[in-house]
Amino acid sequence: MAELGVQIRSRQSLVLKAMPGPVTEADKKMLQLATEIAGNYYPHDARYLGEPLPLYYLELARVTVSVIGLTLPAAISALLSGVSEDSQEWERIDELNDPSIKEVIRGLSRVTALKGRDFTGQAENFRKLLLSLADDGRVILIALAERLLVMRRLDWLTDKERLPVASETYFLFAPLAHRLGYYNVKSEMEDLAMKLMEPAEYNEIEARLKQTTTSRNRLIREFSQPVMAKLDALGIKYDLKSRTKSIHSIWQKMKRQGVAFDEVFDIFAIRIIIDTDPAHEKSSCWQVYSVVTDLYQPDPSRMRDWISVPKTNGYESLHTTVVTPAGRWVEVQIRTRRMDEIAEKGLAAHFRYKGIKGEGGLDTWMAQMREVLGTVEKEGTGFLGDIRPGLYADEVFVFTPKGEVRQLPVGATLLDFAFDIHTEVGSRCIGGKINGRNVQLKQKLQNGDHVSVITSSKQTPKRDWLSYVITNKARAKIKQALNEEKFKLAADGKEMLTRRLKNWKIPYGDATVVKLLTEYGFKTSQDLYFSIAIGEIDLLQIKKVLLRTEEHTEEEPARTPELQTQEETTAGGDYLVIDEKVEGLDYKLARCCNPVFGDRIFGFVTVLEGIKIHRATCPNADFMMSNFPYRIVRARWTRLDASRGFLATVKLTGVENLGIVTRITEILSEFKTVAVKNFTYSMNNGLFEGRIEILVPNINVLYGIIKKIQSVKGITRVTRVDN
Repeated sequence: MAELGVQIRSRQSLVLKAMPGPVTEADKKMLQLATEIAGNYYPHDARYLGEPLPLYYLELARVTVSVIGLTLPAAISALLSGVSEDSQEWERIDELNDPSIKEVIRGLSRVTALKGRDFTGQAENFRKLLLSLADDGRVILIALAERLLVMRRLDWLTDKERLPVASETYFLFAPLAHRLGYYNVKSEMEDLAMKLMEPAEYNEIEARLKQTTTSRNRLIREFSQPVMAKLDALGIKYDLKSRTKSIHSIWQKMKRQGVAFDEVFDIFAIRIIIDTDPAHEKSSCWQVYSVVTDLYQPDPSRMRDWISVPKTNGYESLHTTVVTPAGRWVEVQIRTRRMDEIAEKGLAAHFRYKGIKGEGGLDTWMAQMREVLGTVEKEGTGFLGDIRPGLYADEVFVFTPKGEVRQLPVGATLLDFAFDIHTEVGSRCIGGKINGRNVQLKQKLQNGDHVSVITSSKQTPKRDWLSYVITNKARAKIKQALNEEKFKLAADGKEMLTRRLKNWKIPYGDATVVKLLTEYGFKTSQDLYFSIAIGEIDLLQIKKVLLRTEEHTEEEPARTPELQTQEETTAGGDYLVIDEKVEGLDYKLARCCNPVFGDRIFGFVTVLEGIKIHRATCPNADFMMSNFPYRIVRARWTRLDASRGFLATVKLTGVENLGIVTRITEILSEFKTVAVKNFTYSMNNGLFEGRIEILVPNINVLYGIIKKIQSVKGITRVTRVDN
């Protein structure tokens, strides 16, 4: 007990040491009282993530201050976030003379089940987490600190807990940290999650970074010395640092550009942090930019000015990419001390510099989010898809006809712009003009565009509009309008069905509806009525179904009868082992990602169709893992069989070249174990695009085909795509 007391006092001093600004005696007494309350409430013999509870919560308080950049009341809220409202210690919190502390603790209790430390939350829980911001913005920031702490100690969780926690962090918390400007938190979360989710790729990049450390440091020294000499000669006060790109960022770039590690040119960046007064920040940054570009040739297309127009999360910096005489590309980031703290501490520092008292200031961001949160589906099904583009995206800046600047995510279209102006404008939009030129709804916006919208009173939202928009507001409003239209049509369909049933003298009731739902495979009666209203289901066919005296139904065979499954219990847990010799469990290969023998896979237990086998890189994997972790079962292939065929789709792009199709066909014919199901292509304006659907025995053959096609003259890119 004495040793624990020493550890508690040591951790207290670390919290105070991390505090922004000077620490007063009143601060020390306040933290001491909070630690006493925590010590009385948390059992000293109970441990979480490798240490006694009092120490764990003090560490959470330290991270809240040192990483997130909040002040003492937030740190104390984190320290006491596990205290229950029905305990004696709850009343003692009033002695701290800060009523906001209890409110923050209440908000955190709505975010996580503190007694079970259950971090396998679903998308709906995350939606509730965001809604809790309406009370106090510190709730989400402390939740970020807590998740970061859990990820740092992932090894202390059980095997069953790790993957859901890592997946939820990667797909929910890391994007949120990015949106709030906590780039360091985002990068650390992504790296820690990737280390668990993609260990082979993580370890390979980590090893390559270690191998290239010496040459990278030499390049940094050679690049920096001329810059430092010139800055010193001009009397500019600065710090020059180098920053290596995170392992996850390198991996993403390798995937996105289809390149190897050696071909990623901006593995590191040089950061120049200037000491200057607020009145001369912009001019000082541009002066340093001039110094750098005088010494090294810049790439104008890689220039990013977030000083003149900061990002919505407060991020300000001047980025440029220059080439050295040796032909190496180097990214340079130029910012002031204030800008750097905002980049490190996110919104907390941004609002502190803005002069906003306390730790509020999330109102602008929450106003945008609340509009979406108010219209998403109750189950949270559409939430991930709606919210993630808004969390990840950078911005483009466009002008309305009146000269007003509007910020939208990169990739936003004219239709996004229309909904950003007003829901009614978006719903009635039939087209528009960009820089005086007539454009369609799906036209993407570029920085500096002058945009106007053309509307019609006869226009209504269409389902294909969802593929034209990327903003949260536009998607939510379109879905809302479509649901309202579907509800109206479903009412018409129900009226049509009941009227016909009456004519046929067939009673209308639950048994009749259930029979039709089973026959046509609908989940809800509204889907059935809607299909009747739009003519997808013939009413005369319904009559035959209902009057059928004997049912001869056959179960739909699995689409891959050559594979069967079994469960195998090992020390590691339940595995779904795929082997054609074993029969028992009903499963199918998922059509959304078309797994091929040799792919990394997992099983997902569905409600009606048994187990579906998905690729680990399936576009739906993040949704399933973060929303239904309890339905995930591990799966693996057991043996290679060249006689089996798995569907795969390959996309080709390139430049038009005589004989290109003939050469591709010849390559496909060389692989005797491959069957071509479909090959379509088009040539427009000198560009070639093709799509091949093939049956292959395994991924070795598939990637052999891809590699060979890549060598065809005129082909610039060959990629495997999902269904």
